[in-house]
Amino acid sequence: MRIMKPPADLGLADDPVIFLAGSIEQDTATNWQKVVENGLQVYAGTILNPRRDAWDASWKQTIDSVRFREQVEWELGGMERARTIALYFEPGTKSPVTMLELGLHARAGKLIVCCPEGFWRKGNVDIVCRNYGIDQVNTLDDLILSLRSDLG
Repeated sequence: MRIMKPPADLGLADDPVIFLAGSIEQDTATNWQKVVENGLQVYAGTILNPRRDAWDASWKQTIDSVRFREQVEWELGGMERARTIALYFEPGTKSPVTMLELGLHARAGKLIVCCPEGFWRKGNVDIVCRNYGIDQVNTLDDLILSLRSDLG
């Protein structure tokens, strides 16, 4: 499995492509993306991991901030490019961007959602998943198993 992070060129991604969307809140969210990468390392394809190695929290989160805009556009393009979007809501985080991503891709037919007990808006996530027929799992281990199954 090849790992790509921003600002890597998305045109170089090999099929199948999995995008790791979900909780990244600095100093709150664990590096769950690394756990998924390790769980899929023997499979063929590409993981798009938005957890940027050189993230700078001082970047202004505005459309006029070139690096911030590059990050968001990379994420949007990566989710469009992906065959599967793994969406993880980590308990103890608020994850408003992850909620936005759930809404953006609810009808796309390519989401696998993991929203464990303890996520503050689990009820909302569960209802959206049920109403739109989105595959849902309860643990990070189950998410990895589901992605392995998807990869064949």
